[in-house]
Parts: sequence; C-alpha cells; structure tokens
Amino acid sequence: MSDVAEAGTGRRSRGGGGAARRAERTAVSVETARFIERNIPNFEVLNEEALQIIEHNAETVLEEIGVNFVENPEALERWRDAGADVQGERVRIPRGLARQLCSTAPRTFTQHARNPERNVEIGGKNLVLAPVYGPPFVRDADGGRRYATIEDFRNFVKLGYMSKWLHHSGGTVCEPTDIAVNKRHLDMLHAHMTLSDKPFMGSVTAPERAQDSVDMASLLFGADFVQQNTVMTSLININSPLTFDGIMMGALEVYARNNQAAIVSPFIVGGAMAPVSVGGTLTQVLAEILAGVSYSQLVRKGAPVIAGAFVTSIDMNSGAPTFGTPEASHITYGAGQLVRRLGLPYRSAGAFCGSKLPDAQAAYESANSLNMGLLSGVNFMLHACGWLEGGLVSSYEKFVMDADQLGALHHFARGVDLSENGQAMDAIREVGPGGHYLGCGHTQANFKNSFWRSDLLDYKPFETWEEEGGRDTQALASIRVKRLLETYRQPDLDPAIRESLDDYVARKKAEVPDAFL
Repeated sequence: MSDVAEAGTGRRSRGGGGAARRAERTAVSVETARFIERNIPNFEVLNEEALQIIEHNAETVLEEIGVNFVENPEALERWRDAGADVQGERVRIPRGLARQLCSTAPRTFTQHARNPERNVEIGGKNLVLAPVYGPPFVRDADGGRRYATIEDFRNFVKLGYMSKWLHHSGGTVCEPTDIAVNKRHLDMLHAHMTLSDKPFMGSVTAPERAQDSVDMASLLFGADFVQQNTVMTSLININSPLTFDGIMMGALEVYARNNQAAIVSPFIVGGAMAPVSVGGTLTQVLAEILAGVSYSQLVRKGAPVIAGAFVTSIDMNSGAPTFGTPEASHITYGAGQLVRRLGLPYRSAGAFCGSKLPDAQAAYESANSLNMGLLSGVNFMLHACGWLEGGLVSSYEKFVMDADQLGALHHFARGVDLSENGQAMDAIREVGPGGHYLGCGHTQANFKNSFWRSDLLDYKPFETWEEEGGRDTQALASIRVKRLLETYRQPDLDPAIRESLDDYVARKKAEVPDAFL
C-alpha cells in the first residue's frame, strides 16, 4: 500500500457508484507502519575475548585518563559526590562505577506521540526510524542547493508525516536559517507538534531551549503526563574525544530531570576524533557512553537513555568524511554488542552518504549504511532518510527515495515464515512438476502481502518507460515529493491546545531580541 492510501473500502450503494469511486481515489488517509520488531538475529563481529578486552580498556580510559566536563561546576560536584576523582575539569571515574550507575537506566521505554497509535517502543528487538537531523542546506530538483528556511522545515515535517515507513518526526530535519538562532527552536517544535502526530525530538542547543521544549510538550500532552511519561527524545552529542561540554550536558540535565530521553552519542570521525583502528575507536566510544549515560543517572536515577554513536571514517587525502565503509560497519556492529551488554537501547546508522546528489554513490553508500543499521541491532536510527553531502544537505528527492527503501527493512526484519502457510506445501502439491504458481490457490491467497513492492522505483517495460519520458529515479522522486505535499492534510489537534502553543511561541519570541549567533 502506498504512503498516501486510497480511503474507503466499504460496500458501494447502487446510486452514485462513479462518484463514490472518484471519492475513494481522492480521499487521503495517512498510514504509518508500526515500528520494526526484528525476527532476525543481530550480526556480531566481536567474540567474547574481544568484548572483554574493549570493556577493560574503556574502564582504564575512565580511570587513568579521565574525561572532561567543561563549563559545568554542578556536573563536577555531582561526580565528586559519586566518588570520582575530580581535578579541575578532568573527571577520573573508578573502575566499575560508571557501569554500576548505568544499570539504573531502563532497558526499554515508550515514547508517546500525541496520537497514541503512533507511540514507539525503544529498545529490545525494536527499531524506530527517524529522518535526517541538522543540515543547514536543502536541495531539490527545481531550486538546487540553498540555505534552508522554515518553509523547508515544515515541508520535511509534512513529508515525514506522510511517509508510511517512518515512525518518528525527528528533530532538526533542516536548520531554518531565516529564523533567529535564539528563536528558531520554537518554530521547529511548533511544526512537529502541529503538522504531525508522530513522536518528535526536543531542542538541545541551549539548556533554556531544552526547557522550552519541555514546557511546550506540557501544553501538548499535559504537565502531569510529561512528568510521568517520555514524550521526547533529544540528541546529546559528546565532543569526542572525551569531552562533555556545558551546553549539551545542560540540555541533558533538563531532559533527565523531566523524565525525557537523551541520546548519548559520541560523534566519531575515525582518524580525527578517534583512533584509526576499529578496536581503539570502540574503546573510546564505550568510555564516552559509560561516562555520559552514568551522568544522566546522577541527575535522575531511571531517566531514559539511548546509547550509541555517529560513526564514519575519513578520507586521508582530502580529510572529508566517508560513508558506507567496511570500517564504519565493524564499529557499528561492535558498538551494538557493547551497548547490549550494558542493557541499553542502541542508536546508530542512517542513510549516510557523501554524494552531492541523490545518485548512484548516494544509493550505494546509503544502502550499505541502512542494512548495517538493521543487522547491528540498532533501536533508534536517526538520519534514516534525506541525508546528503555528508550531512550538510537535506534533500527532498532523497528523503522520499530513502523513505521508500525503509519498507525493504521492515520486510527483511520479519524473518522467514515457517508456519503452515509459509511452508506452502499445499501449493507445491497443487502445481506439481512442470506447472506454474501464478494461478494456484496459495498464490491467490497471499500475493498481496508476500513481496515488498516499491512505491517509487520503476518496474515498467522499456517501451512504457520510454513513452513516459525515460525518467530516472530522481525525476520520479521529485514528482512524488510534489504529490505528497499537495495531498498533505494536517492531523487534527484540539483548538485550545493549538492556541496555547501559538501563544507560547509568540510570547517567548517577544521577550528577547533576535540573535543570529
């Protein structure tokens, strides 16, 4: 079924049959697939000895080298009270302490959406897919590459809402540069809350903006509900190597105190922010995860956390990040094993590529990265669609190309059906030697759901394809983007809640002058 499904399946009356059929074709309903529940095993690259070596080395890093918590006296005091050795801004954590603190973080948790049918379960065997995060530029077939605006941001939220295989609205799907830096988070949150009813992410660019996120979520869900349930995730990047800055930790503190989830995520470009070796990188990643997650538990025991890493390698000639590489795969698979041993939900992977266009390079690199994420046991995949040019660009066409391919992940994750129906012995008996299966009963009963089918890629005969203009995938994606935006319908929202959100944004914007730094 397509992302924009034709609505109306009831029996038609005799009168007005043609009108009823036309109404069915034009009515729009948005279908969202349930988050992925894996029925396939995780792929593991590290044996028990390797895991123990990396875990031992990570504890040694924390104990002997330590990590920096900069511009955050409260964090240093918390660590001192917990038993760490604090000298200046350097925190050295005794062996075993960080792992003990991490044990209070939940293995799984529910992130609630304003539409309860869109709630997601993060952790265990589940995989939640969220769109690209952070690019300052956008690209489409008509306008080319340009700075992102709030109109672009709202369009990407709409596309995410309309995409069947995306479970999550994400966060900074692009950076709206036409809005003041100190105010744009308000417009971004407002867009997620009003233009979609999927789960979303809060702001992390300053502690006070994290608090605005909590306050706006309290208007949307109710203050008591927010304090008792998780309604937001937030991306807390670690300044690798081994540095936790005051802004990110300040945002984490706000979310942890209010029972909201933080993605504690080292930002790793191998050879620049971590060692060039896979083992060395995994050691640093684990040390940073242990320190970050344990700190969230010092703020509030039991606060929900997702642990993981953004991982890429580097081209040693140009210095540019590279994607879809074997080394990044090794790190992603290994980090998944280490995080699961901590008993935490895992974040990594995405539709990564370094290409400037949604072309063959983008497809190869993104396919490698997406499949790596599925097989490594990722529970929350940010950047699952729309990423282009090493994360500098949110691409309209690539957004729908990637979102379409996420359907293949859903179907692969189902595993192999060996029920009586799945064994298909009745079909084999019915057809026998030399026959065909197109008309047999088993095929007729199962053909609608047996195979995943792209809603975007072209499977037509050459002659038909040529008559229709010989369009490539980017051209088909451009048409799909326009169709989705044209047929978008805003999900219902209580007018009183909408008014309260409008008033909050207007009031907060009026309180301070614009700042673009």
